[in-house]
Amino acid sequence: MRVFVKSMRGSNLDPCKNQKARQLLKEKKAKIISYKPFTIQMLIPTGETTHESHVGIDLGAKYTGVAITQEDRVLAKGDIECRQNVKGLLETKKIYRRSRRSRKTRYRKCKFKHKTTRVFSNKKGKWVKKKLSFTSPRPKGWLPPSLESRTQNLFFWIDTFTSLLPKVKVHIEVGKFDVQKMKNPDIQGKAYQEGDTFGYHNIRYFVFARDNYTCQVCKKKGNILNMHHIIYRSHGGSDAPSNLISVCTDCHTSDNHKRGHILWHWMEKRKKSTHL
Repeated sequence: MRVFVKSMRGSNLDPCKNQKARQLLKEKKAKIISYKPFTIQMLIPTGETTHESHVGIDLGAKYTGVAITQEDRVLAKGDIECRQNVKGLLETKKIYRRSRRSRKTRYRKCKFKHKTTRVFSNKKGKWVKKKLSFTSPRPKGWLPPSLESRTQNLFFWIDTFTSLLPKVKVHIEVGKFDVQKMKNPDIQGKAYQEGDTFGYHNIRYFVFARDNYTCQVCKKKGNILNMHHIIYRSHGGSDAPSNLISVCTDCHTSDNHKRGHILWHWMEKRKKSTHL
């Protein structure tokens, strides 16, 4: 990654190489004004001829790719890691809020208005539920917190790079994929709402049925089965059915999880699950 440069007047100049930046700092011709990203400002008058810069953004759920180019030169490239803990933190917050209401502490009002209320009906002689008009407090253009975090993080880095580069043009690549259509080209209508696990109690039973209630290590039936993550959760593995496989208790041991054993080998090779 090259070093961003500003002139004496504060205008943006073309980024320079690391060696050039070290030389300018050593000769007291420039000073450091920022470390993230590393930026220097000239202390002597210089020419201000600049070239057109391009910032390319490739959006992703976990990582966002960024590349900065000028003509045929790549000035910087890298990945921006998006937060993955927003949903979990909100779930924890919700649990604390609800538990506080149940304890003998100061009352905490609900986040949203109730959609129903209990009223006594003289006709029926008992308490009944009455529907209330419900208006969501969410403003227009509201986004889920996980998407809002990702969007704000993206805009932060776009603003950062555009404030350091001359003559900037931003290119954002947005890809839309129909994942269900990729799995089943003939899918349509109600089938979109059913998914792979439709008709099963939960994803665990779906995985066992898909693997024909057979351990995928020893190929034996009749043993107690566990649902194993092919890519370990500690290594970022998801709970998607494609990352789950049936393994019996005799094979699902701590030793088999270690480096050099079969479950570790599956993770390295990213073994594809069997299908019905």
